[in-house]
Amino acid sequence: MILKTISLEPKHGWAIAKRIQQISNEELQVQQGSLYPALHRLEQQGWIKPLGRDGSGPQRQVLCADAKWPHTMEKELANWDRLSTAINLVVQTDEA
Repeated sequence: MILKTISLEPKHGWAIAKRIQQISNEELQVQQGSLYPALHRLEQQGWIKPLGRDGSGPQRQVLCADAKWPHTMEKELANWDRLSTAINLVVQTDEA
């Protein structure tokens, strides 16, 4: 979700969380305690990169998706489809 959000337009963390909340019709609320560690991991993996500060505060670093994001996104979506299919199989079975 983070990659998709910043692939459309570079954003800082708070704006990423708000955009995900907007797009999901308020169903998804990304907490700071989850968002910032995820952003840090994505940056360490080279999937996102900082563009600099936005001038509205010392902590507001603007982030954008790396140029290789389309391949990354395709791979992550395939992983998500596989995982969500497996989860659905488990929760929808009538067997114990």
